[in-house]
Amino acid sequence: METSDKLVQRKQLRQLIRGRRQALSALTQASAQESLKNQFIKLFASDKPESIAIYLANDGELDTLKLINHCWQQNIDVYLPVIHPFSRHHLLFQQYTPTTKMVLNRFGISEPKLNSQSTICPQNLSVLCTPLVAFDSQGNRMGMGGGFYDRTLSQLQQSKTKVIGLAHDCQQVDSVPVEPWDMPLSMIMTPTKIINC
Repeated sequence: METSDKLVQRKQLRQLIRGRRQALSALTQASAQESLKNQFIKLFASDKPESIAIYLANDGELDTLKLINHCWQQNIDVYLPVIHPFSRHHLLFQQYTPTTKMVLNRFGISEPKLNSQSTICPQNLSVLCTPLVAFDSQGNRMGMGGGFYDRTLSQLQQSKTKVIGLAHDCQQVDSVPVEPWDMPLSMIMTPTKIINC
């Protein structure tokens, strides 16, 4: 259970950083989207992944549409998170193509209409890109507070799936107040840098 001081600290930090990324201009967001795609191309120049799980941007998150389009052009299978219908605070990952039928989930976020034949075990993904609210140089991440990605990341500790946190540069802080269930990242990609933690 979170201590009340840490709970307040995390809530305040979450509000502060969400405000920062929501305040980014459309021009800054568009530039960041292009830079993210270029960072990804550089990182995987000699070792193209077969599959990638990624997210559709919401709440000022780093936009992934150009990266998704690049993956489709390179015949990299793209998967999006879908809120698990039966297992609380868990995610499924379902293939996303230009013709995938989309629905809004309970948070108002667009996700593929559930089709169990198009899902993949996270352990079988080449790359999983996770959104985040705040991060530090040690690889600590703070999400939106639901624990969805922490539960997914805990399943990947023994797998070969490469996990990358995606964020704007303005989301970096000196230190993220962590809890025991928070899963650290080994790599974070921003529009200007790749941080190996």
